Parts: sequence; C-alpha cells; structure tokens
Amino acid sequence: MREVAIIGIGMTKFGELWTKSLRDIFVEAALKAIDDAGVDHIDSMYVGTMTPGLFVGQEHIGALMADYLGTAPIPSVRIESACASGGFAFRQAFIDVASGINDIVLAGGVEKMTDGADVTYALSTAADQEYECYHGITFPGLYAMIANIYFHKYGASRKHLAMIAVKNHKNGALNPNAQFQGEITIDDVLNATMVADPISVMDSSPVSDGAACVIVTTVEIAKKLGKPVVKVIGSGAATDTIALHQRKDILNLDAVKFSAERAYKMAGITPTDIGFAEVHDCFTIAELCIMEELGFCERGKAYQMVEKGETALEGRIPINPSGGLKSKGHPVGATGIAQIVEVVEQLRGNAGKRQIKNARIGLTQNMGGSGASSVVHIFKIE
Repeated sequence: MREVAIIGIGMTKFGELWTKSLRDIFVEAALKAIDDAGVDHIDSMYVGTMTPGLFVGQEHIGALMADYLGTAPIPSVRIESACASGGFAFRQAFIDVASGINDIVLAGGVEKMTDGADVTYALSTAADQEYECYHGITFPGLYAMIANIYFHKYGASRKHLAMIAVKNHKNGALNPNAQFQGEITIDDVLNATMVADPISVMDSSPVSDGAACVIVTTVEIAKKLGKPVVKVIGSGAATDTIALHQRKDILNLDAVKFSAERAYKMAGITPTDIGFAEVHDCFTIAELCIMEELGFCERGKAYQMVEKGETALEGRIPINPSGGLKSKGHPVGATGIAQIVEVVEQLRGNAGKRQIKNARIGLTQNMGGSGASSVVHIFKIE
C-alpha cells in the first residue's frame, strides 16, 4: 500500500447560499483545491452527498460534477452514507491512491439544503423508517433520549451541553468560512427554544449549504511538487444498528469506537498521541459521547473535560477548532471533507487566530444518522 498525502484543499463559506446552485458551490470548492494543489489534472473523483434528490431534485451527482468541473471522462462517482458521506468519499479517494489505481484524486462533499425542501423529512431518511420515523421520531428526539440517559447515568447537565455550544461558537467566530461567526453565552443556550428536551435550538447544528474538496496523492508526488506533506496515517470505518432501540446500550456509539480503533491500529498510535480533533457534533450531546468513544477520556467523564476547559483551543486536546458543525455549519454531504480541510490548515500552520500551537497529529470523525455509520481519519505533518 502506497503512502498517501493531501496536497490541496478548498471550501466555500457555509451558510444560506441563495445565489449559488449545487453545482456552483462544488465547482468553487474543487477549483480552489486544484489551485492549492498546483496540479494540471486529476485521475478520478469521489463526491460525498447525502440526499440531493430530495433537497434539489438532482441525482447522478458524480457525472454532474465531472461535467461542470470539466474533468470528464475521468471516473466520478457519488458516495452516500448519510451525514458521513463526505468522510466516506475521502476514504474511497485514500484507498484509490493507496492501492495504486490512481495517482491524483479529488475527494469532495456538497449539499444544498436551503432551496425549499422539507429538510426534516430529508434528514429523517437516514433513520430507521419503519421503527423510528413511522412513530414520529426525528434526530433531535433521538439525541434527546441519548442526552437524558447520559444525564441520569453520569450526572451531567444542560449547562455542560451549553459549554460545548459556547466553545464551538467561540472557535467559529475565528473561522471566515463558518456559518455563524459570533460568540454566544451559556445563558443564550439555556434560554433558547426547546426542540426536544433537553436539546434546544442552540444545541443543534444548523441547516446549511456548502462544499469542500481535497486533492489526494502519494507522498512521493507531494514531495516532488514541493508541497507540505500532510500524510494520511490512519483510516477506519464501521457501522452499527441504524435504530437506537436495537443497541445494547443507547449511550454506546459502537461505530465510532470501532472506526477509531481501526484508524489507531493503522496509524500505530493511541488516543494520547492525538493533538486535536474535528468531531461530528450534530448535537452537543454527540460531542460528549464521541470524545469517550475515541478514547480521549473514560466513559462518563467527557463533560468533566469540557468543564475544565481541556477541549478549548488552548486546552489539552482541542475539539472542533473550526467551530464544529454547531458553528461552522452542517451541509451534510460536505461536513466530512470540511473537517479534513480544517485539520490540514492546522497542520500547515495556516489556521490564523484559531491556530493550535505545535499541531502535529489531527483526527477527524464523521458519522451518519444517530451513529449507524462512522469514519475516522488520522493525519500527520511531516
């Protein structure tokens, strides 16, 4: 297996991009990544997107984006795994280059969610239709059940969830591509409109438009091009039951745990070697549970890390320096790639005011639904 590196990154601003179409925002991000990489061609392309057929009435996304990017006749295919679509698109690009089939590959993610579709319905298609959606549950409700059980079992409170939202908005205020670039207070979160107790609107990621792309190649080619070598040292993926009621413990996100274990094994490292991480905080409670499954602390102790400031930019292990899904935004198919863009910027030392000191090893964790699919990648600057 060949060593793989990222040599180009590009993304749009996330938010309500009323004047741009699905293809517009993807091409914008892709051209930025190609320009950053300094390459004159790509050999193949993987496009992560969750449900453009429901959001904008468009399918056949791989061919569409190759057409409008001007890269046909290269192979281009859509990758779907709900909100983990972007992360899995990157994994396919990684495998493509590592296997030796192609040398220069574009991995992208895109979603256009604000064009008038029934967003709640579209997102709910990632849950179990017969056993969850039929009975009226949506993702805020599913994560609210997780939060209530977590509170009962470990003693955390809504204030701890609010601390996560405040931290992520503080980071997002430093990110020019973030949807929300203003700081908030704990009181703002505690007094926000309740969606599904204890999840308020301020505990929830927003509806967003956006795209992000990266260029993947071999370490050898990256060095020949004179690019900073951000090496992919670990990749792991896993799945779990799609419905919460089928799990032995609702608090256990086994797909996250196993995807992380596989990535750590490939990288030959442990959780203590990770300097910072971008994780899938679709709701604030998800950030707590994911931190524990990634091995950053013991089960039931993540809220104490938040309370102590260990996950802040200046903390022991910064979590979501980009602002996370909560502040940066969550155009579902683009999220996994946007996480990687942030890690690359941090490892290159180009993250501006949110730059983490001595960033050497970063991790991304992207998941679909209520944790039915998860993909973890680990990166190191050489």
